[in-house]
Amino acid sequence: MKKHIPNTITCLNLISGCIATYFAFQSDYHMALLFIIIGAVFDFFDGMVARLLHVSSPIGKELDSLADDITFGFAPSAIVFSFLSAQCEAEANSSFFILHSSLPFLAFVMAAFSALRLAKFNLDERQALGFIGLPTPANALFWGALIVGLNEGSWSIGNELLYFILAGVFISSWLLVCEIPMFALKFKTWGWKGNEIKYIFLLTCIPLLLFFQVAGIAIIIAWYVILSVVNNCLSK
Repeated sequence: MKKHIPNTITCLNLISGCIATYFAFQSDYHMALLFIIIGAVFDFFDGMVARLLHVSSPIGKELDSLADDITFGFAPSAIVFSFLSAQCEAEANSSFFILHSSLPFLAFVMAAFSALRLAKFNLDERQALGFIGLPTPANALFWGALIVGLNEGSWSIGNELLYFILAGVFISSWLLVCEIPMFALKFKTWGWKGNEIKYIFLLTCIPLLLFFQVAGIAIIIAWYVILSVVNNCLSK
């Protein structure tokens, strides 16, 4: 019986991603982000439970990747697609509407790169204590929080912001599969030495969340990438 517990938790992650996608297509970005966060919680606990119960299995590993691509690949892509589609509909009288109406579909490039990222992670033995490239949950949280922030601000997207978001989709897709080492919040010891970058990151997260609220999550993920690049440069 206990061997099914981790896979059940993984399936709850997948279901959370499906629900997040539903709300994304309904343009309810807050609920979509909420269910991505819920999926991330399930994703955290399925591996932990599997290790505690000593029931890790190949099928669990494959199921985990499938669930992650729905929750952290397809769902955030759907959020971006839905947001861009709604904005493009507002420009229905524009002479560029035909071009604009097709551009939101480029958001799903991120889902494909998320799948590639997850496949690489399963085969890459270098990522036991850290990450090579941006983790899919971080990417999903970035886009969910960013779109919530833009939607709350009642932004008129315009051509500039439209292309900025699409450029961001391709940049984050590249970050998912790039060879840039990124730190994980795993502590061998609790001392400052050796954990400087992790403590700096955690301490700066608090004021960012307090000041920017939901949109602060997107800023935190961007800060995480910057700190990882700086840490990588300093360690060379």
